[in-house]
Amino acid sequence: MKTRGHDIEVTPVSDQVVVRVKDVVVATSSRPVLLTETGCPPRYYLPPADVKMDLLRSSPTTSHCPFKGDAVYWSVHTCDGVAEDVVWSYPEPFPRVEEIAGLLAFWAEKPGVTLEVNGQTA
Repeated sequence: MKTRGHDIEVTPVSDQVVVRVKDVVVATSSRPVLLTETGCPPRYYLPPADVKMDLLRSSPTTSHCPFKGDAVYWSVHTCDGVAEDVVWSYPEPFPRVEEIAGLLAFWAEKPGVTLEVNGQTA
């Protein structure tokens, strides 16, 4: 969908996605949703059932995107420490991206977070 020079595409894909935080596998999914957006890196949104939710702790951090809505965040707790605010979700996204509702995305640019797609570091 294009809005004022801003494109967002949401596509279910069959890529194999593995997320590690501080070398601990936190998520493995073969049913991600890929969101591509003007000016942002591609993001894989994963079903909560494919994420080790016991490693996540809700964060008070929130953010607002004029194209997607209001996001909530989690930190990941491993034996090696805490990775703050590296997971987010849009519980009630705007209708144009409703496919990502409740799915989880990982901030691969944060230290200690690795995202692999089909065996390749993304």
